[in-house]
Amino acid sequence: DIKLVESGGGSVQAGGSLTLSCKASPPTYSTYCMGWFRQTAGQEREAVAHVTSGGSAVYEDPVKGRFTIAQDNNAQILSLRMNDLKPEDSATYYCAADLGWPFCGGKVADFAYWGQGTQVAVSS
Repeated sequence: DIKLVESGGGSVQAGGSLTLSCKASPPTYSTYCMGWFRQTAGQEREAVAHVTSGGSAVYEDPVKGRFTIAQDNNAQILSLRMNDLKPEDSATYYCAADLGWPFCGGKVADFAYWGQGTQVAVSS
């Protein structure tokens, strides 16, 4: 079974930065499809960013220009650098993975494995 562990969440003021990290295990000889999602209480889980099978980063509109996703296939670590954080970015952030590579999507339904989440709180 695939285990995903997120880290790096915390509390920051608006305009600040945080870097989230997700470690996937066990090691694999193929490439995981991976992405970041976030969810607030009472809301559906929403996509933040994901990596395509070609290695390109895809960002949802609310985070474009502020967040940077990176996947280290050798270390099996997915990171999310979040700059210029806004109060509306406050949420529980989840790392997701799937074994469907190269058929990697960016929707909740495209991922079979999820981490426990790490909380991000942005104050104004």
